[in-house]
Amino acid sequence: MSKIKITRTRSGICRIDAQIETLKHLGLRKVNHSVVVEDTPVIRGMIKRVEHMVKVAPVAD
Repeated sequence: MSKIKITRTRSGICRIDAQIETLKHLGLRKVNHSVVVEDTPVIRGMIKRVEHMVKVAPVAD
């Protein structure tokens, strides 16, 4: 399965609780923190909820 790199680009201050929780579940703690995860429909849905706060890039296998 392919992997993607998610980087947090914006702060969670003044955001709704659902967006803050989504960032936590993705494993993104601070601004400019990155994680590499499997590209699944669940992860894509989480990214869609916070797409204005993250940057997504594919990872070469």
